[in-house]
This record gives sequence, structure tokens and C-alpha cells, in this order.
Amino acid sequence: MSEVVRPAESVYNLLPRNEVQTPKPSRYMSKFRPVVLLEEKSVKDAMRTMGPAEVPIPSPNKYLKKHSKEPKLPDKSQCSREAHSCTMRKPPVPTRADIPPMGIRTQRNFIKTVTALEVKPKPISVDSRKGHKQVLENSGLVPKYIKKKDYGEVPEYLLQRNEEEQRAQEEYDNYVKDQREQGAMKYLSDEERHAILEGLKKNWDQLHREYQGLSFVIDTMSKKSHKQRLEAAMKQLENDIQIFEKFKTIYIPKEH
Repeated sequence: MSEVVRPAESVYNLLPRNEVQTPKPSRYMSKFRPVVLLEEKSVKDAMRTMGPAEVPIPSPNKYLKKHSKEPKLPDKSQCSREAHSCTMRKPPVPTRADIPPMGIRTQRNFIKTVTALEVKPKPISVDSRKGHKQVLENSGLVPKYIKKKDYGEVPEYLLQRNEEEQRAQEEYDNYVKDQREQGAMKYLSDEERHAILEGLKKNWDQLHREYQGLSFVIDTMSKKSHKQRLEAAMKQLENDIQIFEKFKTIYIPKEH
């Protein structure tokens, strides 16, 4: 166990001692306290009656009337410069006997005013570090196609295409001529060509009517194959009709 440490005995401990009490500092009070109390009291007094201040009840004779709160416009006879609204009367219309002023001319040229175009600055180019300027069009930096060597000439690919077409046409004409000499080709007249064309269109109409009559749901192989045959036949007839309408001169092999 720990031993209790006691102070050493002394004669002075037997003498009574007076307890010294330190004085408590005074409470801090702001110098604005009276002003704050007055302001708080003035605000509280306004609502002392549990709500807004009492207002005298209006008389029943002073009820709210119609259009009483609408703004009232000034009289027509007055002219307000601040509102820029003057209702003064305009001068009367001139009568037939009044002579209009004559000989009044203006120095303004209306033709120049109408025909004058907006002048735009020409583009320029600076070709030196000192700021030398010149018109861009005459500087040589803008290409001018009219000064090309082959300007206005037909391109080579067009000449080559025309030669190929002409060569193919000559070969076809020679082939047709040889076949005609051998008696293997027959020329179709306009009546025959129109008759064949009408027959092709009639066949196409029949196939188209049959194609429109197909069932909406095509779920079997026979229906699919039938639809494909109709589409192929209609496509072939369309190509034949296009050929007969495009070419007026047609040769067919002669039947022996």
C-alpha cells in the first residue's frame, strides 16, 4: 500500500488564517445596449395586439366599384410633352380651289443614287517585306484558264470515246449489210414493230395481273418458285419493250 505523504508539522499551522477572496470583475455592458433596447421595443409595440395594427373598418357605402382601379387617361384637349402624345388637330385637307406650290426643285440626282453600286475593294497581294502592294488579279498568282495552251479544245478522252462509238457503229453496219446480202436478216417495218410492241405490252399486263393476284403469305416452295418465274418473265418483257421503243430500225433473223 502506498504511504500518505503529510506535510511537516509547524507551529505556524496552529495559528488561524484569514481567507483572502479575490474580487470578481464587473460584467461587460455594451455602450449600444440602450439603443438596441429602444429599437426592439419599438418593433414589438407594432405587433402588441397579436397581429397587424388595428385599421378602421371601411364604410359599407365605399365599396369597390367597377373600373375604379384602372388608370385614367388625360383629357384629349391636353398635350403631354413628356409622354410624346399630342392630340392636336391636323391642318385641313386642301380644297380644289387651292393652288399647289410650283417650281420647287431639288439638287439631288436620283438616277445616280439608284444606279450607284457598292464599291468593293479589290483583293491585293503584298510581295515584299516593306509592304509593296499590287492587285491580286494582275500579280500572276491567280490562275487564268483562258490562257492555257489547250483552252477551248476537245479533251482527248472525248475524242477517243467518239472514235470508239463510230468504230462500233461501222462494225455493226457492216455486219448487218453482210447478213442482208446473205439473206439471213429481215428488216422490220414500222407496222410490224408497233404490232410486236403492243403484243409485248399485252403479255406484260397479263403477267402483272397474275402477279397482283398472288396470295399475301408465300410460305411454300411452289408459291415462291411461281413468284420468281413471274418476276423473271416480267423483267424480260420490260427489257424487250425498252429495246423496241428505243430503236426504230430493227433487224431479225429470217426464218428458213
